[in-house]
Amino acid sequence: MLALAKGQRELRLDLFRGLALWLIYIDHVSPDLLTWVTIRNYGFSDAAEVFIFISGFTAALVYGRATFEAGFVTGTARVLRRVWQIYTAHLLLFLVLMAEIAFVTSVSEKPAFYIQEMEVGDFFRQPGSEIIQALFLRFRPLNMDVLPLYVVLMAFLPLVLLVARLHRDLPLACSVALYILTLRYDLHLSTYPDGFWSFNPYAWQLLFVFGAWCALGGGKRLSPILNSRAVFWLALAYLCAAFFVTMTWYFPSLERLIPGWLARLIYPIDKTDFDILRFAHFLALAVVVLRFVPGDWAELRSAWARPLILCGQYSLQIFALGVALSFAGYALLTELDAGVVLHVLIGAAGILMLYSVAWVFSWYKWAMSGRERAKTNTSELITQSA
Repeated sequence: MLALAKGQRELRLDLFRGLALWLIYIDHVSPDLLTWVTIRNYGFSDAAEVFIFISGFTAALVYGRATFEAGFVTGTARVLRRVWQIYTAHLLLFLVLMAEIAFVTSVSEKPAFYIQEMEVGDFFRQPGSEIIQALFLRFRPLNMDVLPLYVVLMAFLPLVLLVARLHRDLPLACSVALYILTLRYDLHLSTYPDGFWSFNPYAWQLLFVFGAWCALGGGKRLSPILNSRAVFWLALAYLCAAFFVTMTWYFPSLERLIPGWLARLIYPIDKTDFDILRFAHFLALAVVVLRFVPGDWAELRSAWARPLILCGQYSLQIFALGVALSFAGYALLTELDAGVVLHVLIGAAGILMLYSVAWVFSWYKWAMSGRERAKTNTSELITQSA
């Protein structure tokens, strides 16, 4: 049922998840300049779609195997442990980010700008009640929306796996039905005091479940379609059309080239409720990219790919670090009224720090596994000598 054999690792997942983490950092640290080197300004979807899809795929691979082999209760227990890890990482990131904001506002000549920009005015007016709301994931600063979404989606993974045991395509069918109901009846989760989740879990679950469905065998069944030349050219045409539409957002003179009926049909392209055009754009990207990056691509084991893969393998830690670094870098660029060169330097320095931390985690894991092997070998020698 699972897409990969036991013990096999799909390096493309780590590669593209690491790339998504880098792109998210760049989009946050320089939202007005460096985003021109990310995918955000060239189509309907961005790095968030890549991250959520791969999260669903890898979660189903890891915890699906545990659930199917060890039983539903054991599998659910392992999923809930991961949910707790994501939740605590979110709270730690919240504390770090609030400390950063407090420090910057204390030394800046324009503290009101950062308070408004990061949407934390209520916190500094009444921190007690805001912290309580933060514990319930109902209050968070700007750019802290992905981990709460991840918590909710992972919490419902056991249900997805349970339904998958009844029929392999039933989770996806239920997910599509929930997505349609969300759009029809405006289902959403509220934030404190009077807002909505900027990533609506009722809608974004479609991408997460689709990733899980692909991992549980759906991806293999889709392979003949994805490898079709007709589908490839259709996907490429859609990407070109999406590129042209997004260019009209930055160059208004191009808007007259879009027929009125088409504009009324496609707008608004809503990120909060995961517009279907964003989903289609992600699928088109996947079709084109997978054509050029097959599973046996030799470059996956090259030196240039290793930093991306390492970051992808420690996605939770690197994501949290990226959000914290992005605000620090954004504040520095704002205070210095920086130009292009400093933007590039800050972006590159942040990515280097993300890779360095991922390398430390990798080294630590290697060192600890070596110590465990040494302990095992020593125990065996003692037993044999006895």
